[in-house]
Amino acid sequence: MAALGRRAALGLPLVLPAAARAQPAWQPRSQVRIVVGAAAGGTTDIMARLVAQHLQARWGTPVVVENRTGAGGTIGTMEVVRAKPDGLTLFKGNIGPQAIAYSLFRNLPYTPAQLTNIAGTIRGPNVLVVNAATPVKTMAEFAAWLRGSPGKISFGSTGVGQSTHLSPVWMLQLLQVEAIHVPFRGSAPAQTELLSGNIGFMVDNLTGVIEHIRGGRVRALAVTGAERNAQLPDVPAMRETLPELAAYEVNTWFGLFGPAGLPAGITAALNAEVGAYLELAETRKRFDELGGLPFKVTPAEFDRFVAGEIAKWRGVIQKEGLQLDAS
Repeated sequence: MAALGRRAALGLPLVLPAAARAQPAWQPRSQVRIVVGAAAGGTTDIMARLVAQHLQARWGTPVVVENRTGAGGTIGTMEVVRAKPDGLTLFKGNIGPQAIAYSLFRNLPYTPAQLTNIAGTIRGPNVLVVNAATPVKTMAEFAAWLRGSPGKISFGSTGVGQSTHLSPVWMLQLLQVEAIHVPFRGSAPAQTELLSGNIGFMVDNLTGVIEHIRGGRVRALAVTGAERNAQLPDVPAMRETLPELAAYEVNTWFGLFGPAGLPAGITAALNAEVGAYLELAETRKRFDELGGLPFKVTPAEFDRFVAGEIAKWRGVIQKEGLQLDAS
């Protein structure tokens, strides 16, 4: 969802006066840092900076973003796991290090119990796309296409173990078909190969490929969310297309986390601040335009959601027999 982050950053206001009028329920006494386990410029980083901007305006206290990249976000996660649970060190996490990683990496140096789930921020579906020249227009035709050339059609992703890899893996498992995985270093090179016809399909973040869809360069066959997306109302949700896919639902999501032992009062206050940011008309309008949705949940709801995501991807990864070493 890198495109979502970049555009959101350009579209949201730099000052949030409406959110700053009420007295904060909790206010830090010194600088707060939000650690990001990804490079600057991607969705995780941009969302962290937008939240930091909102919190700084609310508190009148510096809120800085620090990028600690490497190992799919696990290095940044460890930075927060080791921090004091005082609300001064937070983590901008996502589906990778906070759900997929627990089953993907055999030697992961942290567990879910070492983090406090504070608040969701944004979520959005992936979308299955093929080159517009491909003679496949429906999911039924897509399944028949794969079954007609078992293990010969390739699909691209942004890397092994990423959402863009495991989303199609789960789909293939449910359809009981095979395809060749071709990992790339990011969405842009994978899209280039799809546009060139060098790979057969990909399941990418909606916001990353929506301009190619609108431009007629790729064809969207289905979105991975539970329902159709307002930006592509004629494209079905994958789970409504074939009986084998009835249980299928995938969203890329991002949230705010802290160290284990974060006091409940601080957790609740941070959740409320993020929730206020998500309720801003400017935020909701921009997310809607980009195909993403504000991910507003209570801490307890976020706990249940994260646990469900961990369990879902554990099943997919174990069935695939996929294991990597954390480094």
